[in-house]
Amino acid sequence: MATPAPAPTPAKVIFDTDPGIDDAMALLFLHRHPGLDLQGITTVHGNARTDTTTRNARYLAQRFGLEVPVARGAAEPLAMPKSAPPTFVHGDDGLGNAGLSFEPTLALDPRPAYQLIIDTVRRHPGEVTLIAVGPLTNLGLALKEDPAIAGLVKEVVVMGGAFGVGGQGGNITPVAEANIHGDPHAADLVFSADWPVAIVGLDVTHKVLMRDADFRRLRDQGGEDGDFMWRISRHYVDFYSEREAIDGCYVHDSSAVAYVLDPSLFEVRRGPVRAVRDGLAMGQTIQRPDAQDFPPNAWDGLPSQRVCVDVDGERLMTLFMDTFVAPEKPKGE
Repeated sequence: MATPAPAPTPAKVIFDTDPGIDDAMALLFLHRHPGLDLQGITTVHGNARTDTTTRNARYLAQRFGLEVPVARGAAEPLAMPKSAPPTFVHGDDGLGNAGLSFEPTLALDPRPAYQLIIDTVRRHPGEVTLIAVGPLTNLGLALKEDPAIAGLVKEVVVMGGAFGVGGQGGNITPVAEANIHGDPHAADLVFSADWPVAIVGLDVTHKVLMRDADFRRLRDQGGEDGDFMWRISRHYVDFYSEREAIDGCYVHDSSAVAYVLDPSLFEVRRGPVRAVRDGLAMGQTIQRPDAQDFPPNAWDGLPSQRVCVDVDGERLMTLFMDTFVAPEKPKGE
């Protein structure tokens, strides 16, 4: 009998996050999936102020047994004031106003978030993927403090941006997505750095729908994880029902996690990427495709990055759901 092939080594990841309802779901997804090895959680301003996102990260880590360091990150963007948090999307507490079942006592890592990123990457050169699902301030600060880490990071996977694929616009302005709009200076720095970046933006996340029936299945079959996601999702689903007239919500942050687990779910387009840092189009993300020629411009000399332009939404949702509940049997079995 042939010896079975050894299981692949889980990918080391740092989760840079602003929890956030969809952030919390993505954190549980990457924690529960055996293909990922969570090395740390870094918090940032975004869906709520940093005091709140940090409290939420500590709560999630403590409640679900995530034995990794949690480091508080930036409270303000690199070069502009922070805008008001979107409480109408994520609730006053950032977790759908579902209420925390206890006040977290988990001690914070003493390092600022950018230093935890630097130290972890230097401890595991070439092995760590940064999954960033909020404004990119912490990654920008890490690059400013230690530019050489760009050559030591395995990959940066960003949930953010909108590239106009199929007419997709932004969700904060007609051209800007919220995470990039939250710190466009940091985003431009991250996209321009000499490390591999994959951008999972609204062009694909708006093609992945988590229906309310999926949340009910999680509630009924997914144990504590599933019940928690059901409860925090009520506010989020109501927002999408009113704004988009859909029965559920789009899968934003978990799509970035899915990219790390299985890039074949996505079609990508290569080319340098810039973020507009100010003015009417602040926060817009623009790629110069490698396949097209242009006169000399501000994208010249920058690294070619991956932008997701299509996704197999059904397979992605199967990957997500199968992480928490037993796969559904085909009808007739």
